[in-house]
Amino acid sequence: MRIFIKAVYAGFMIGIGGIVYLSVENRVVGSLLFSFGLLTIVTQGFYLYTGKIGFVKSRKGLPDMAVTVAGNYVGTFLAAALANGAHVRISSGELVQGKLGNDMGAVFLLSMFCGVMMYLAIDNYNKNKNVVFIMFPVMLFILSGFEHSIANMFYFHLAGAYDGKAFLYLLVMVAGNGVGAKVFALFMPE
Repeated sequence: MRIFIKAVYAGFMIGIGGIVYLSVENRVVGSLLFSFGLLTIVTQGFYLYTGKIGFVKSRKGLPDMAVTVAGNYVGTFLAAALANGAHVRISSGELVQGKLGNDMGAVFLLSMFCGVMMYLAIDNYNKNKNVVFIMFPVMLFILSGFEHSIANMFYFHLAGAYDGKAFLYLLVMVAGNGVGAKVFALFMPE
């Protein structure tokens, strides 16, 4: 239950990052401000799937990742529901349609790239305790159009995208984020 609660908090913080990203016109500024979500997650010890999966050492850790994804989903839902309830003047509809219009293979590859960036953000921060190592990989994945499964959960919730296609795309993104992080971590030189 502790992991689930920490994962809900992480999903909520990614939702806050999504709100601020959608609230500013300048994509560079938005990507920088989005990184506040991951900074908070790391410093508070919350459980974000994309920040944890690259560090899972055995199959025994996979059930925790499933709980983490579920908690992240709930947290992003709560952030989107509160944003919609507060009539925050943001929309993710166009962003979501662009994502759902992309080829599934491309979505998987873009998700892998994001997994690499997330692994590097956490690994570099853990080694150096410098927030720059969180901010720049986040900015890079956003500005490059890489697919972050948990951020996309927030955008899909905000847009009310709850059909089978949206769910399938999220599953592909979760898988791609995990494969990117794990493969990069596996071949990372010591």
